[in-house]
Amino acid sequence: MLTLTGHDLSLPNLVEAARAPGPVGLHVDALERMRVNRAFAERIAERGDDVYGLTTGVGVRKNRRVSAEEMQRFNRRLVREHATGQGPVLPADVVRATAILLLNQLAAGRTNVRPEIAEQIALRLSAGIEDIIVPRFGATGMGDIMPLAHLVTGLLGDTELAAGEALPLIGQSSYVTAHAAIALYDAEILLETLVTLSVLDLEAYAANPSPFHPAAGEVRPYPGYRRALGAIGHLLAGTRLAEDPRHLQAPLSFRDAAVVLGAAYDGFTFCIRQLSIELNAHQQNPLALMEEDRMLPVANFDMQALAAMLDFARIALAPCLTAQCERSIKLLQASETGLTDGLEARGDTQGHGLSEIAWTMQAITAEARLLVQPVSTETGSSAQAEGIEDRMTMAGLGARRLAELTDLGFREAALGCVIACQAIDLRGLDRLGPNLGPIHAAVREHVPTLGPGDPPPDDLEPLIAALRAGALA
Repeated sequence: MLTLTGHDLSLPNLVEAARAPGPVGLHVDALERMRVNRAFAERIAERGDDVYGLTTGVGVRKNRRVSAEEMQRFNRRLVREHATGQGPVLPADVVRATAILLLNQLAAGRTNVRPEIAEQIALRLSAGIEDIIVPRFGATGMGDIMPLAHLVTGLLGDTELAAGEALPLIGQSSYVTAHAAIALYDAEILLETLVTLSVLDLEAYAANPSPFHPAAGEVRPYPGYRRALGAIGHLLAGTRLAEDPRHLQAPLSFRDAAVVLGAAYDGFTFCIRQLSIELNAHQQNPLALMEEDRMLPVANFDMQALAAMLDFARIALAPCLTAQCERSIKLLQASETGLTDGLEARGDTQGHGLSEIAWTMQAITAEARLLVQPVSTETGSSAQAEGIEDRMTMAGLGARRLAELTDLGFREAALGCVIACQAIDLRGLDRLGPNLGPIHAAVREHVPTLGPGDPPPDDLEPLIAALRAGALA
């Protein structure tokens, strides 16, 4: 059972709970914080303070007082009238992760929402929310009002909301945070996969392993570079590469593998740190500041930190894919490898081997590169809500583009595995060490060696699924 406290939700726990649905509950301390917070909100309202969404309208209507008698109708309309999302539905794991993060926000005890509402959401989550439809388009990274309005309607149905409860349920950023979390989690698996695949490429090319000596990282002490050198060195242990390398210096895409992958490691370390903060951060306006007996207007719904991080993640990952594409295509050239054209089976001179895979790989890589364009510098219309809501971060789009880039990356990696393992088969399995041999065998569980007269594999979906599950990570 996933028990939420509002303070210690981790990335692995969130993704696991989103993809393997089970019971979700609230810690007893979280429920008590919510009771104290709600009593505080009711006292502030009775005192007559002007509080955004609690005693006043929202957006352009922020200066309009909303009486206690009007509040139920106000809440109902606020949720219903913001459910204006469009397009295809969000993936089920993203929707469930969004609901979990929404509940974790409530558990922190700063949102003015009653614990009874949180418990109702927890029960609905535990029973399954596969039937809740949330459209893809509508979030701007400034509070996920559109997608959350759809989600909250599905979670709570016709439940009446008390004063100040509608806005915090829809005016925070659990959707973009959830989508970013799942996209970054998968991208990290892809990066680990590309590190392993780079070692298959080195063996397939019979490249000089000297650039991966640990001393290279001692004199250039980037943590990611050292991490990549360590991972590559571990997989190369016991291979025959060092005995008789074919080149003094292999092409840069081979020689620089640890540099490029190490830079991505460092980039992802930053991204994961940013996301880990956001998973348990306050995301609403206003902030219930019980310590000072007031509601503090803030802009904690602005997701610039996530939007910039997601741009950085895509920028860090893309060079790994372009380098991978270059290595794979070189492995198909007899002039580069000393093997057969297209890595065709020896003695088979009538076909093309794996040569035509190169076109597919280049197309995938080009499409992936086009997803790198930053989105966090976009601006909103200064006319929206009388010029008040004049910013947007498009963090949701950044998350979606990272997920799309990662999907393409796993497809490219699958093609790269087919090419590298075929080259290794032609060069001789006796060259593999004890750590790389099982990696080669894991690929061969899904794709057989290309024999005389065989066409390229036409169904890589099982291998792609295995890579996504971490088979090479």
